[in-house]
Amino acid sequence: MSTAIRSHSLSLKTHLTLVIVAAALVMSAAMGVRQTFGLFIGPFSFDRGVPVTLIAFAIALHNLVWGFAQPFAGAAADRHGAAPVVAFGAAVFAAGLAIAASASSGWALVLGLGVLVGIGISCTSFGVVLTAVGRVATTEQRSLAMGIASAGGSLGQVLMVPLAQAVRLSAGVSTSLLVLAFVMLIAAPLGILLDRRGARGAAAATSVPAATYDHSPPTSLRDTLAHASRHRGYRLLTLGFFTCGFQLAFIATHLPGYLFLCHMPIGLGATALSLIGLFNMAGSWACGWLGGRFRQQIVLGWLYLIRGATIAAFFLLPKSTVSVVLFAAVMGLTWLGTVPLTSGLVAKVFGTRHLGTLFGVCFLSHQLGSFLGAWLGGFVFDMTGSYSLIWGATALASVFAAALHFPIDDTVVDGTRCMT
Repeated sequence: MSTAIRSHSLSLKTHLTLVIVAAALVMSAAMGVRQTFGLFIGPFSFDRGVPVTLIAFAIALHNLVWGFAQPFAGAAADRHGAAPVVAFGAAVFAAGLAIAASASSGWALVLGLGVLVGIGISCTSFGVVLTAVGRVATTEQRSLAMGIASAGGSLGQVLMVPLAQAVRLSAGVSTSLLVLAFVMLIAAPLGILLDRRGARGAAAATSVPAATYDHSPPTSLRDTLAHASRHRGYRLLTLGFFTCGFQLAFIATHLPGYLFLCHMPIGLGATALSLIGLFNMAGSWACGWLGGRFRQQIVLGWLYLIRGATIAAFFLLPKSTVSVVLFAAVMGLTWLGTVPLTSGLVAKVFGTRHLGTLFGVCFLSHQLGSFLGAWLGGFVFDMTGSYSLIWGATALASVFAAALHFPIDDTVVDGTRCMT
């Protein structure tokens, strides 16, 4: 029996490793491509005559569409597995980039970068990809496994921004966007490795009990959503996630333009976005590790406070290349570490049976914040000629988020947690 147990344990670890690698690669493509959009605001405005407000609206809209589509993408992955959802999303994402590449008007840009990219990224990011990792990992492994997958996914943020910048400078905006579309198509088949049915099949193939998976009594999706809507901790977590989206979308979209206004060296904006992705690799892993050893809501609260202090210091202190690099490094450490902590907390309280849907609903709040962060940055700049008001709001929002997260009750809801 001990040999069978060791063999089964090795099989599960191998499958978990494959899922983590596939998840990292899919998110590297999706999140890396998304991270480049701020680089195209200037060229679309100066070369094609599209108002900054409309470009910012298109980028903001993909966040909003992503948020509304995420619960449906998560539910589809819960029911059918990740493979078809990721393949569909990658194809739609690539189509949106292709339309943007040939867009001759602002509204074509809205359709491509806004609607289609939003639908595509909902199928190729956290709500589908990380939940696949969460289902395969044990309760003890889950936070760290999600953190590792998120960290690996940050590799795309490091690589895609300089790639898009280099191709744009040498061959133009259209070619750069088409190259990014090709990257998304390459990622489409990786969803096969994420399909949770492979892990369940492995568990069923042996007589050794599989404590890794969710063996809770079947609960309808409607009942689970109703219970979650009445759970105070879930409501606080959902409200707090709004701040994360607001901050990240504003910085990712408008940091290059802000640095240009501050007379910083050309290309420093792209460098800063790449550094955010680089340090996010360490930050996501660290947040996943911390979430496995401390209460996840406490880690989230401190993360928001650190992020808010960093934003305030960057805005108030004199600008230099060193200050930009330091800002990008600290922001990267706190960038997407919220995601494994938030999804891990949802899984801890409600189990993994409907994790894709529950996290998707929570993520909708994040994306409402993302929409406002990206769009409001452009709107305020057009109205005032400055980003000062938005920088102040972005810093103060961290205090609001921390106040929401610290009191969250993480007691496991009876009957929804896997029995380990």
